[in-house]
Amino acid sequence: MATLTISDLDHDQLADLARELLLAGQLIDRAGMPTVIPHGIETMRDVAIEEWMAASPVYSKRMQRLLRFEGDTVEVCMKGMQLDIGAPPEFLDFRFTVIDDHHGEFHLDHCGALMDVEPMGEEYVVAMCHDIEDPTFDATGWATNPRLRVRPVHRPPRTPPDRRPHCQWTMEIDESAEPTPTPEAAARMGRTRAAAVPVPDVPGPSGEVDGMCDYSGPLDADLHMRDFASAALLGIIDEVCLQGHLLVMGFAEAVRTRLGAPAAFDAVSKQFTGVGGVVAERLKKMLDLGDDAESVAAVFELHPAFRPRSYLDWSVSVPGNGTVVVELGGCPALEEEHISWATVLASGEHRALGAIATGVDPHWGVRADGERRWVLERHPEPFDELPEVTMTKFSTGVAFGFER
Repeated sequence: MATLTISDLDHDQLADLARELLLAGQLIDRAGMPTVIPHGIETMRDVAIEEWMAASPVYSKRMQRLLRFEGDTVEVCMKGMQLDIGAPPEFLDFRFTVIDDHHGEFHLDHCGALMDVEPMGEEYVVAMCHDIEDPTFDATGWATNPRLRVRPVHRPPRTPPDRRPHCQWTMEIDESAEPTPTPEAAARMGRTRAAAVPVPDVPGPSGEVDGMCDYSGPLDADLHMRDFASAALLGIIDEVCLQGHLLVMGFAEAVRTRLGAPAAFDAVSKQFTGVGGVVAERLKKMLDLGDDAESVAAVFELHPAFRPRSYLDWSVSVPGNGTVVVELGGCPALEEEHISWATVLASGEHRALGAIATGVDPHWGVRADGERRWVLERHPEPFDELPEVTMTKFSTGVAFGFER
């Protein structure tokens, strides 16, 4: 039977999917951190710094190329941040102001990441808003201009405790400043197969189009995904999914260097399971799906874990006997020197597939059916929610409702 694919989605559905996937990328980090917090807040802090410094500079440059807004100005950096899984729109409600090519500022009217960590105490707030943000903001800025600096006007811990906006920052390019060196973690990430995947080619406008084919015009401080043309949205969706894979590998490498390869494999497997399940629930709701085989297939077809197809050889089929068959072929995502979601699956560990299936409906389970091939089938009794999914649900992003 035919499976819903991305080509079946209309313009508004593509825009909604792009927005969902940006939020899904943020949840990758939220699913991974519980696996390292038991090793101490310093370990959690250092892992977070390294994973974002590894991934962000690589995918920032790619998004600039995709939407044709490459350059070395503050505005270019701001545009990239609007399309970054580190700053999913609304959940992290960045508000940017360009002053000139060398100066700008932004504030966050709402920071979902802050909402996640404030209940954990001031120590965690300082770790995120000070220790992690300072080097990772500069690493993101490096992708645009090594002399770009992001500095706080004010930031949490909030005083008074209900202070708004949640934080405020300046962005400045100082031509007299020493350039930020290439982040070592980003240089390593730049040598992965993921980083070498060709950037999608978004065709320019031809005849009637349903939005912007690129982002070469001025910064739109109130950018909406629906402002982009369908062709551009398809490219954005692929790049946002790739951002997630780069972040996962950055996380894995950061854990491996501190805790060893077995711990890194275990952390990535749990991360995949946790975020896989919660994203499946959100995709089901966004697409208004049911609990039948076609609905399960649609989620496995559109889930960011299995995109872009230029990186993952992933097939989904509905044979017509009430089951769904998924298969991972040989592809660049089977990175030889890095732990990734694809290498976890290839090893035979498929708890994440079960989490995704039960995210659609608790009666769906998974069993292996050969090398890198799995069958999803319905069972009479529901499966319990996996603990990794439950743990990920501490993030307010899991139930976040987009309002604009």
